Amino acid sequence: MTSSPTLALPGGTIPMLGLGTWQSTGDEAVRAVSGALELGYRHLDTATGYGNEGQVGRALTLVDIDRDDVFLTTKLPPEHAGRERRTILESLAALGTDHVDLWLIHWPPGGKAAPEVWQELRRARDEGLTRSIGVSNYSIPQIDQLIEATGEAPAVNQIPYSPADHDPELLDAHRERGIAVEGYSPLKRTDLASEAITKAAAVHDATPAQVVLAWHLAHDVVVIPKTTHLARLEENLAALDLRLTAEEVAAIDALGW
Repeated sequence: MTSSPTLALPGGTIPMLGLGTWQSTGDEAVRAVSGALELGYRHLDTATGYGNEGQVGRALTLVDIDRDDVFLTTKLPPEHAGRERRTILESLAALGTDHVDLWLIHWPPGGKAAPEVWQELRRARDEGLTRSIGVSNYSIPQIDQLIEATGEAPAVNQIPYSPADHDPELLDAHRERGIAVEGYSPLKRTDLASEAITKAAAVHDATPAQVVLAWHLAHDVVVIPKTTHLARLEENLAALDLRLTAEEVAAIDALGW
């Protein structure tokens, strides 16, 4: 199977296809994450707010993979503004590691950009607790406030992204600022029965879900579908072998216009 393409971040490289773990809990989360790693996933996305960092950490101990070969993301809950360092230390303890690869502000605290919180993420990065830092669910104006206040743009903005959400101007705005876009809920937000998707799936002998994930990769959008089912984990990972034509990508693009 093709290994995941990557994008460069200030602190390393991020595999463009990863596993989201929202709503994955308990033994089911451990099985899903360890199973994903055994299949070949090398990018895991969790968050303090998911309540499963301990399960993700446990799964990492069950597979014979070097920690540095796995890209690990967690997130700061907005209500933890003011206790950023304590939160990242608790996350690292739960995950069983001395650093994460990416730490995000999960939502704008109080709906505001919160440059003071961003400054604390920068301090954690400089201390070596995380290799890269970013945000999630931020608007471009909010990101610009962070840049204006600190002179540093987030490495990543993790936002909902799917064909229905496709916005070339939004992608361009991120790229102009040197920010990678990471899309969550890629399948949940998609009508998998859309003609453009099912037609491409039939041509490539693929599933509609694989087409959607391949579409994200064609746009250089990092994508983190979530599932706890082994068959779905395999299906999603196989999207790495799918190459859509420019015409197929354009037809799927049009679903968001």
